[in-house]
Amino acid sequence: MEVSALASGSSGNCFYIEHEKSAILIDAGISAKKIIERLTSIKRNPSNIKAIFITHEHIDHVRGADVFARQFNVPIYATSKTIKNCFLCSDNQLINTIKNNETIKINNLKIEAFPKSHSAADPVSYSIKGNKKASVITDLGYLCEEATAHISLSDFIFLESNHDTKMLEHGPYPEHLKTWIKSDEGHLSNKQAALGILEHANQKLRHVVLSHISEINNTPQKALSAFTTLLKERKNFQDKISLSLGNQATQLFKI
Repeated sequence: MEVSALASGSSGNCFYIEHEKSAILIDAGISAKKIIERLTSIKRNPSNIKAIFITHEHIDHVRGADVFARQFNVPIYATSKTIKNCFLCSDNQLINTIKNNETIKINNLKIEAFPKSHSAADPVSYSIKGNKKASVITDLGYLCEEATAHISLSDFIFLESNHDTKMLEHGPYPEHLKTWIKSDEGHLSNKQAALGILEHANQKLRHVVLSHISEINNTPQKALSAFTTLLKERKNFQDKISLSLGNQATQLFKI
């Protein structure tokens, strides 16, 4: 399997997963033009995308879905409440419903949706299985039982590491927004994310890409520091920790 974060953050989210020349997108939160540009930057052809799986209805996850899906005749999958609460595509024949804990097979990929806690109608995260298992776990207020179960089974994870708690508390956001971000329906802090890996990751996990890093309430250095500090407690942990930033695609990681 090969994977890349084409975009990750409050300005847009889009993740690329490939196995045996079949590929999917998890979210399409940047413009179709940018999706194509970033696929080109990792030397991948947009016409190989076989489906788009949407996590929830916020604009930074659906912005480019309509144009990309129609341009390449790609089906979109989302929960029924997500479909009802946003505009996904003007071609209704391309929109498909997926349920929590349902697995959809796209050629040699098996994509499983599982619930998470976030302020949206019916948000889900996804695990994708080819010859290995990759999970995209972002936009959640805490690591619920379903999320930790998938962490424990994954070989590769895109994991939210949204904010540094002190930066958020002393930052420019209004109090109501700070309260929401820290809530169980908001976003994971660096420490919450690192503890999730420390406590639940299996020895098979080989790579974590820190994702949805806030440009206001976090820095890449603070996110990495939280992980390296806490994960020292696991003597057998030799995984790679990488960063996903919003303005460019990551490299194409091989699992």
